[in-house]
Amino acid sequence: MEHGNKRILVVDDEENARMALSKILTHDGYDVASAGNGLEALNYLRSKDVELIITDLNMPEMNGLMFLRELNRIHPASNVIMITAYGEVESYLEAMTLGAFEYVNKPVKYDDLKKIINKIFKADGTDGHN
Repeated sequence: MEHGNKRILVVDDEENARMALSKILTHDGYDVASAGNGLEALNYLRSKDVELIITDLNMPEMNGLMFLRELNRIHPASNVIMITAYGEVESYLEAMTLGAFEYVNKPVKYDDLKKIINKIFKADGTDGHN
């Protein structure tokens, strides 16, 4: 399945989770990059554009909310899905206020994530389907 070479950045400090999600997204036809924390992701985004960022909330060095704040300064129109194993109302509200498109609790069902990704690409006019 081809998705017009849409690039997705997966940000998660858990290598197994990051690699598994990257592999599934690549299999679905996306161009996937990954980073182990928010700082790595910001460094990547200084030289590359992405259509979507899927980021974990709890990470060392720079957590998902800190990353989202910094992302808003350099790429304010970014599409972001926040994923967490520790969903709390406060972090949900902050993530949504900072512009996250969706906030998803782990474990994530890929079919649910796929629906969110398709909704994002439809909303920004770059349909994820061919």
